[in-house]
Amino acid sequence: MSDDRARPARRGLPATSADHAATDHPATSTGHAPSTDHRHLAPHPDDTAPRRDHDPTGRLDEALERLHARGPERLGRLTNHAPMAVEALAAHGHAGTVHLWLDRYAPKLEDFPGTTAPVTDDDWRAALGDPRRAGDWIGYFTRAVAERPWREVLAQWWPRLLPGIAGGSTHPVIRVGHAVRTLLDGEETAPRRTELAHGLGYWAARHRPLPGALAPAGRLAPEEALWALPAIPARRGGMPDRLAQLDDLPAWSAGTGALRPPAGPEEARRSLTALVAAAVRRYAAQAEAEPVMLVHAATAPNAVLRTLPALPRELWVPSLGAAWAASAAVVSAYAPGPGSGGPPAGSPAAGARTRDGGQKRPGEAGAEGLADAMAEAFARAAVHGDEHTIKLTDTALDVARMSGDPAALTAAARARELIDPLDGAG
Repeated sequence: MSDDRARPARRGLPATSADHAATDHPATSTGHAPSTDHRHLAPHPDDTAPRRDHDPTGRLDEALERLHARGPERLGRLTNHAPMAVEALAAHGHAGTVHLWLDRYAPKLEDFPGTTAPVTDDDWRAALGDPRRAGDWIGYFTRAVAERPWREVLAQWWPRLLPGIAGGSTHPVIRVGHAVRTLLDGEETAPRRTELAHGLGYWAARHRPLPGALAPAGRLAPEEALWALPAIPARRGGMPDRLAQLDDLPAWSAGTGALRPPAGPEEARRSLTALVAAAVRRYAAQAEAEPVMLVHAATAPNAVLRTLPALPRELWVPSLGAAWAASAAVVSAYAPGPGSGGPPAGSPAAGARTRDGGQKRPGEAGAEGLADAMAEAFARAAVHGDEHTIKLTDTALDVARMSGDPAALTAAARARELIDPLDGAG
């Protein structure tokens, strides 16, 4: 990503779990964004509920501060998943483990990338999509969120970055989604605003438009559209090589256009919710095809879904289109094609319908003890330790919480079964 990559990466982190073992106090960096009038953002009703910070101890902020001395990637292209994983751990009541988890993950971290020249409001287009400018981009957004309300920065840049949602194998938008959740669910501390800046900067550096993707204009519901997607002909190589094949696959363009377009922002949100649930169910059914990369078919659109309450409502419809294209690209790149099987029995695409258009409500699913099952599923993921397993479980629990769909917990179990644990744990 920069000339600094020629230097050997420092292993470890500025502080270790031993430095924090006895701390239950809030982090010291707790500056708040300046107050502003956000009425133009028209928040979703869920955003008006009382906030409950999922880590009042400050350990998440401590972990983020440790990580902001490290780069967003390693070995030139592999993503640093630690900020996303520690946020998920804290969100599910495991904030006390984040420093220990970081110590285990430390060998996968590299130094923060070097800088070339500051990105400015006048020349940002020239730097967009240049991974060598990652340090410059992170610096730009760090200054932006320090000087302006973070929602204002997000609303300005979201439509600029959205066409490049597949860049960095969708990891940048996923990192942004985790950062936004911390800001919406708790105190708007300086480390959390800085984390958003790192996510946006990484996205700008890895910005990459998807070839051949069409706006939704068809008649299919999300799950039906997801299962109808074609597979690329040469199923080898990394995601950039696989995505390059989509431009020569007419059925891919037709498949992206087959999704039913939303009539407005609320319908876009419902369709995005259904897409996340469909991707989780497809993972449960076909994870063995590529258990790591297929995680992103669910976690990328869920990151967009989590961000909607912080965005102006006029951005919700294009957000669905971009999230659908990203999820569809991952499925076409890594999942078996339409002839390999079908949706799980009882799913909306298999013919099971309920009065709200497809997803079962918790009461209708008869999921007694669902909360206990969800807590156990995440606890198992935390012990397993792998970052993709943690993030897929995090998204699967969102689906379970909203729909009561038991297949969501099946997806979490499949991830633990098929993905190797972090450092041999589990």
